[in-house]
Amino acid sequence: MSTFLSLHYHIVFSTKHREPIITNSWRPALLEYVGGTINGLGGYTQGVGGTADHVHILMGLKAKDSLSDFVRDLKKASSIWAKDQVSYRKFSWQEGYAAFTVSPTARDGVRKYIANQEEHHRTRTFREELEHFLQNAGVEYDPKYLE
Repeated sequence: MSTFLSLHYHIVFSTKHREPIITNSWRPALLEYVGGTINGLGGYTQGVGGTADHVHILMGLKAKDSLSDFVRDLKKASSIWAKDQVSYRKFSWQEGYAAFTVSPTARDGVRKYIANQEEHHRTRTFREELEHFLQNAGVEYDPKYLE
């Protein structure tokens, strides 16, 4: 028998110190680059969105891929891209990330959520959003690591 998988993740990570530096002028290009890099690394881009201080990704992985290695490589490549293409020499992502598994039936809802980031963040900060995700997923966390 063959191996059949559906490994989809909602991944969230922020700029260093959560600085709101991803401006509207280059955010679409960054998000496009992130999506292309996911595909280039062998993943399956299902949605990429974000605001001035963080990004959300819905993606699929192959069984052979390590999520932590994949996110490390994605953050590294997109950080280099921002430095080179946007000439933002101090650009970097904050250490760490949040990742949540997504069932096939929930993917459309997550994709819509990711596509509407600007609207969501009119009433909720990134920290409030992340705390909500962590609590809903039952993830234990120390609030000091949300700074």
